[in-house]
Amino acid sequence: MPLETLSPSRAGDFKTCPQLFKFRAIDKLPEPPTEYQARGTTAHLALQRLFDLPAERRTPEALFDLFREAWTEVRATEYGDMFPTVTEERHWGLQSLELLANYFTVEDPASFEPLEREMDLVEDLGGITIRGILDRMEETDEGLVITDYKTGKAPPERYALPAFFALKIYALLIRRRTGRTPDRLKLIYLNGPTVYTISVNDAALDAMDRQLRALWTAIERAMENEHFPTRIGRLCDWCAFQEICPAFADSRPLAAAG
Repeated sequence: MPLETLSPSRAGDFKTCPQLFKFRAIDKLPEPPTEYQARGTTAHLALQRLFDLPAERRTPEALFDLFREAWTEVRATEYGDMFPTVTEERHWGLQSLELLANYFTVEDPASFEPLEREMDLVEDLGGITIRGILDRMEETDEGLVITDYKTGKAPPERYALPAFFALKIYALLIRRRTGRTPDRLKLIYLNGPTVYTISVNDAALDAMDRQLRALWTAIERAMENEHFPTRIGRLCDWCAFQEICPAFADSRPLAAAG
């Protein structure tokens, strides 16, 4: 079955570990939700809605209220069994609000109006179809900027460049959709907080286009041959599929003989 679409997240999975891509994109195995995913989902929704408010009402208190409202919504449908006690849920909520408070130390949301939020992008790049949802796009003194929120910890600056992989793909999609090349990419890590920005140009996006096509070809070859090699790395410790991953088969205890 040929590959139909590819998202920046799944492209990143294949780069990290083809077997991880298979578990998620081909086998579609369920992953137990985590408190970090719950925080990320809820924070993104709150930050998106913050810009629905008039500029003068975009305050920390308003963002906290939006987070509580968003959590009430997503908790009922996605994270109902996340916390065994009210005390644990409250502790998680207070930590989440502390992260959101950090947002106001790196940006003043009253000072600009985003052009787009949660922008749904599906673009045919001439033989390959890429889809994803961009957090935010705005016009600034530095030109057209696309922004991604992160609720996890920022990597050290010397290792930050790979973190822009997905945003470069989104920049490529924006160029295809609008005919305009974004000028800068911004990653806002609320846990810190830390902000990384890089410039981007047509040459960089042309290189990303070539990389995406190579990834697409490699994924189709892996699907055709049913061969998805594992790639052991530091992220394996957090992988939800470690118990069934072939790379760790030798470390699992043998079942007792019946």
